Amino acid sequence: MNKEITEKIIGAAIEVHRVLGPGLLESIYEETLCHEFSLRGIQFERQVEVDVLYKDHVIKGQRLDLLVEGKVVVELKSVQKLPEIVMAQVLSYLKATGLKTALIINFGERKLVDGIKRISL
Repeated sequence: MNKEITEKIIGAAIEVHRVLGPGLLESIYEETLCHEFSLRGIQFERQVEVDVLYKDHVIKGQRLDLLVEGKVVVELKSVQKLPEIVMAQVLSYLKATGLKTALIINFGERKLVDGIKRISL
């Protein structure tokens, strides 16, 4: 089921990248991707707060870019080269939420297919 959701997300992201191309701010891609999700009937939440638990202490302030269908974390970037720390960041999001699937989408790539990473636990 998560594979179907990730395929829908990727399809929407490809459409956004096809129309806009690379080089814009991450916030622009977030806004347009959410609009594309709405056009396609894909349920999503933006900037979802996630608590981090440290030795029985709840720390607030962490946010997911997007949570799609309540099951897939989507981290958006718009950079020339994806920093390695982004993978660790997304793994931390999965751990904090208890979810199993995430996508990193880097709109900074010339070909979006080169900027998509799927993470499954």
